[in-house]
Amino acid sequence: MTILKDSRRNFLKLIGGLGVGTVTGFNARGRGALSPSTEVKNVVSPRSARARYMGDYAALKLETVRCAFIGVGSRGPGHARQIAEIEGSEVVAISDLYEDLAKKSAGECKEKGRGQRHQNIDLYYGSEDGWKKMLQEVKPDAVFISTPWALHAPMAIEAMKQGAHAFVEVPLALTIEEMWDIIKTSEETQKHCMMMENVNYGREELMYLNMCRQGVIGELIHGEAAYIHELRGQMEDIDRGTGSWRTHHYAKRNGNLYPTHGLGPVAQYMNLARTEDNFTRMVSFSSPAKGRKAYAMKNYDADHKWNKLDFKGGDINTSIIKTTLGRTVMVQWDETSPRPYSRLNLIQGTKGTLAGFPTRIALEGGVEGATDSHHDWVYEDQMQRIYEKYEHPLYKRLGEVARKMGGHGGMDFIMRYRIIECLRKGIPLDQNLYEGCFWSAVGPLSEKSVKEEGAPQAFPDFTRGEWKNTKPLSIVQ
Repeated sequence: MTILKDSRRNFLKLIGGLGVGTVTGFNARGRGALSPSTEVKNVVSPRSARARYMGDYAALKLETVRCAFIGVGSRGPGHARQIAEIEGSEVVAISDLYEDLAKKSAGECKEKGRGQRHQNIDLYYGSEDGWKKMLQEVKPDAVFISTPWALHAPMAIEAMKQGAHAFVEVPLALTIEEMWDIIKTSEETQKHCMMMENVNYGREELMYLNMCRQGVIGELIHGEAAYIHELRGQMEDIDRGTGSWRTHHYAKRNGNLYPTHGLGPVAQYMNLARTEDNFTRMVSFSSPAKGRKAYAMKNYDADHKWNKLDFKGGDINTSIIKTTLGRTVMVQWDETSPRPYSRLNLIQGTKGTLAGFPTRIALEGGVEGATDSHHDWVYEDQMQRIYEKYEHPLYKRLGEVARKMGGHGGMDFIMRYRIIECLRKGIPLDQNLYEGCFWSAVGPLSEKSVKEEGAPQAFPDFTRGEWKNTKPLSIVQ
């Protein structure tokens, strides 16, 4: 089914491409400025009588998971294409603002379907509200949302209200208020809402989780997490594409705009928001804003729209999180500076340290067959025994096919596979609703702290105290 409306031209100007992983700096209704995320609201509303805590929630088994996709320009096509190859899935609908993107993604899914699977895919394009009509008419079991950041929360909320489990690209939402709205909807509809943090499924991250669970580095005391990824080239997306909307966020917002890739794995190593410990407060500081303006002046004409922006977001942001147990996590973000990619991925304990970029470990007393003390790192090429002993069972099971399927070294495929597997088996997801909120909350809290010269900001307890009774993520077999 194709939906066309007269509003298409105006919406194109505002959103610049819903499905290209794209954003403009406008809110979900396509008007106004970026969400005022520095206006943090930590009000906790009581859980309604018909609501249910979703921390360890397991939905009813689905023999076949009927999947729909909103936004298939950047991340979306990969979700649709790989899920089409996973047993027990059926791609039933695709929505995108652009006709060419919707049709291309549907064609890829049909090709992957082999036989009768994914041959009847309803398409919705050309309309600001096509995705809503898709939800109402198709009634999918699961909806995968890969759209501009400002659209994540309203789309996830509507998907759950229409009876679907919602799977949302990072970050889950832009404001604390939106996060509470997502929680309220999920608890009342008893539908999953998972932020798709793919980095938690990387080989290194999975193995470090396994090592932490087995006490290899003792009691955990400190973590370091980051998303350092020079992405100035996205500014080439002028009218359609990721840079066409993301650039406006860099200009208007000052804080950590993309915290979850580094933080997600470290938070799960530490069992944050699960039984043992939780987020309490955070301070944040940003550097001067220099790089984006300099890049725009060097690469675009003086009258280009990028040179008319006042870039206020610091090139690098550093935040420090304090937990209930007094542990610390440093979180950094930099998508501007000319430096190599890194997520840091460091977890420090009383008996040693595990770190990434490059992959390396140091253990008190040394690492068998490699070092005699913790004063020297053991790097990946010397870690064969470590991999043999501590490789995560999930990676042992899926690693080979994941590498062949691709997607950030295979982590994307493992995440997608686990989503379908959990829904079909009727078991809790690996990442729950509240984790997505806690990890995403670093964004608006960091902005407020930066605005207030580094003043501490308290994390809302999105679980209302239930984190103390939420099981740690198990080592998935």
